[in-house]
Amino acid sequence: MRKKTTQVRILNDMTAVVDAQKIRLDVFVGEKFALTRSAAKSAIEKYGATVNGVLRTKSGFELKEGDSVEFVPPAPEALDATAADIPLDIVYQDDSLAVINKPQGMVVHQASSYKKSDTLVNALLFNLDNLSGINGVIRPGIVHRLDKDTSGLIVVAKNDAAHLSLAAQIQKKTARRIYVGLCDGNFKQDEGTVDAPIARSKKDRKKMAIDPNGRRAVTHYSVLERYGRYTLVRFELETGRTHQIRVHAASLHHPIVGDPLYGGSTALYDKGQLLHACRLELTHPVSGERMTFECPLPPHFQSVLDRLKPVE
Repeated sequence: MRKKTTQVRILNDMTAVVDAQKIRLDVFVGEKFALTRSAAKSAIEKYGATVNGVLRTKSGFELKEGDSVEFVPPAPEALDATAADIPLDIVYQDDSLAVINKPQGMVVHQASSYKKSDTLVNALLFNLDNLSGINGVIRPGIVHRLDKDTSGLIVVAKNDAAHLSLAAQIQKKTARRIYVGLCDGNFKQDEGTVDAPIARSKKDRKKMAIDPNGRRAVTHYSVLERYGRYTLVRFELETGRTHQIRVHAASLHHPIVGDPLYGGSTALYDKGQLLHACRLELTHPVSGERMTFECPLPPHFQSVLDRLKPVE
């Protein structure tokens, strides 16, 4: 049977044809213009794409056989972020990527609510020779994020091809991100999975919340150590929503210690959530080698555990 095709005509006189029964507009635009799906979605919703002469601004619009799509990629903006001489713990780097052990308290990139030049991006611009430009002027090189007070491993792309590969691994769940967190209370189960959608809280815009209309979020957890009133837990992300582990832990009535935003106690530690990205597994974008990175708990986290006594 003949495969259906979707014809895409690009305004710079390039023409491409793909074999597909059906495909979302943002997925196809992302593939053809070297954009992440989120970047393609944002560009389509902001500027639109023309499908068969009709302007479309819904990123999920379904393309069918013979559709002609015109899309003009947004012009690159001048770099806003500036380099800052901030020391970094670079666990690994090569021409394609770098893995950083981010300290607690460091913001990953600037935002409307954070304009200081002491972010991870500012430090990356000083310490690394290249960064991918896919995420634009505020987030060069950033493939995924860690919250300000979450410490640990974060991978950074040094060119666009690496960025697309790493972002696809995260989206397809072939990259693994594992965390350790100290939670309030004694978990009843040794392991489990939270599958609950997350969206911006309607009551407090600083928070995320479980919402049936939100985006699907899946977190796997297992108990590492019990301390009576506290439990050390291993978390593995299947998806990567904002504040995902913090929201899901709170939904189990075991919020992360040091995280008052989601109900965590601060008696043991009051300088941010005790959550650490301890392990990262990915496939190298060029060599195809499977790579695993690990980093121990930071001193501020370990010192809290040293004060606790394990119980059966």
